[in-house]
Amino acid sequence: MKSHRIEDLKVWSKSMALVKEVYLITVELPNEERFGLLSQIRRCAVSIPSNIAEGAGRNNKNEFYQFLGIAFGSTYELQTQLQLLIDLNFISEPKIIPLKELLTEIQKMIYSLKTSLKL
Repeated sequence: MKSHRIEDLKVWSKSMALVKEVYLITVELPNEERFGLLSQIRRCAVSIPSNIAEGAGRNNKNEFYQFLGIAFGSTYELQTQLQLLIDLNFISEPKIIPLKELLTEIQKMIYSLKTSLKL
């Protein structure tokens, strides 16, 4: 298997867009969360396209599959953290819904890509 061009992977592009949105929305968090939830959410969001990219650069399908699994897990971690923003009244639900919708789309894309690699 040759490496994939990450720019050609729609799931990577959508994940990058999600990171930008996460960064923009987390600016609204209180200063006391700077080293807590804010940092955790941003790192988690960044890990999604980062793991997709690392896997795409590997030399075989199994390694790519493994890194997609890590990215997939990070989507669920981010989903949990976004819900916490709502539950803790840090950010209103209407502002989080578009991020959760994009995240769901990314989860489906990663799942489909993983499935295609197992064939």
